[in-house]
Amino acid sequence: MRFAKVLVANRGEIACRVIRTLKRLGIASVAIYSEADRDARHVSIADEAVCVGAAPAADSYLNVAAILAAARATGAQAVHPGYGFLSENAEFADACEAAGLRFIGPSGAQMRAFGLKHTARELAREHDVALLPGTGLLADVATALAEADAIGYPVMLKSTAGGGGIGMSLCRDAAQLAAAFESVVRLGSANFAHAGVYLEKFVEHARHIEVQIFGDGRGGVIALGERDCSVQRRHQKVAEETPSPGVSASLRERMLAAAVKAGEAVGYRGAGTVECLVDADAGSFVFLEMNTRLQVEHPVTELVTGIDLVEQQFLVAAGEPPSFDPGAIHPAGHALELRIYAEDPVRFLPGPGTITEWDEPAGDGVRVDAGYQAGNTVTPFYDPLLAKLCVHGADRAQALERARDAVAAFRIAGPKTNLAFHADLLASPDFVSGDYDTSLVSKLRPR
Repeated sequence: MRFAKVLVANRGEIACRVIRTLKRLGIASVAIYSEADRDARHVSIADEAVCVGAAPAADSYLNVAAILAAARATGAQAVHPGYGFLSENAEFADACEAAGLRFIGPSGAQMRAFGLKHTARELAREHDVALLPGTGLLADVATALAEADAIGYPVMLKSTAGGGGIGMSLCRDAAQLAAAFESVVRLGSANFAHAGVYLEKFVEHARHIEVQIFGDGRGGVIALGERDCSVQRRHQKVAEETPSPGVSASLRERMLAAAVKAGEAVGYRGAGTVECLVDADAGSFVFLEMNTRLQVEHPVTELVTGIDLVEQQFLVAAGEPPSFDPGAIHPAGHALELRIYAEDPVRFLPGPGTITEWDEPAGDGVRVDAGYQAGNTVTPFYDPLLAKLCVHGADRAQALERARDAVAAFRIAGPKTNLAFHADLLASPDFVSGDYDTSLVSKLRPR
């Protein structure tokens, strides 16, 4: 069954990006919005739009009853959750299906297996995938402190739900862990409607590599290459690339095989990402988590494969097979993604404000996925991601050159942006050489 109308249960650039594919496919789009987003870009480009509540996410973008009511009122047949918010909420996926709506993503059961990070760790362990030392869900701060002593500091305290660096806190000693515990619990509850937290050993110097998988829901799972996500600030990715310049062919082959095995274990449906920490010198990796949704950085995979992952999500959700031939996937060239935030480019503090100028770069190999335009206001209620500047080149050198030109040509006035940071990143000898790890940003922006 092809869908005639789809509701997009998100906001910002990902809502705009999903709507773009809906328009190309001739499928009507329904946007939802909070009172703060009444004039947002995703609202203006959708065929229909419904207000689902007040500005706080808990009252709008996490308001399941209001979202389902909007779908019923507009006659939508399916719901695309984007990333963040309810995208990995198994109860929301089940509620959509119970309401007669197709949830465009994995099933609730698959989310329960992989969507919560602590259960994903258990599933990985059952399939003999290497893991960092860690815990299950923690009942209270006293349990967390006892477990951390057993693991050894530093540790990372993580929300079991969600992603995007939200609900994560690096703790180097017991005092930091005790201070962070309630905050991480609150962040998980407020942003992803799940308060569970767990601990994992923190590795100081490693590459953060993820594998894009896609499952047809009938047992077939394919890996569409890896992405290097090691450029991070506050444990949140800020730039990504594919292929990774720090992964050998043999390591890549083993990582992709492990990711496919993980997806096959649950008969995975749709787009998902297996995240790993890699010791490039040792040629080894450990499983971190699986994201049962479309990732922020999916455009770089699309640029090197030529596959529209959102379109494939629609097909599989409608009960059809993917339109690509799994045996004919040959990634070509090199792609980079730079996340453009409304934030101070040195301290990385969010900077809300009204956008008075917006001029996107264009040219060969340049793609901009934007959630804002001139006249829009960046509010303090949501993540301050403005756009994703993506570039593709025949090789990494050409991709870097195109990225530098595109950053220089991107004009945004009003709120502060991190464009200056990206200019510094693209000039950094460590980044240009490809010899970097998750400590790179701290070297570029020492405290």
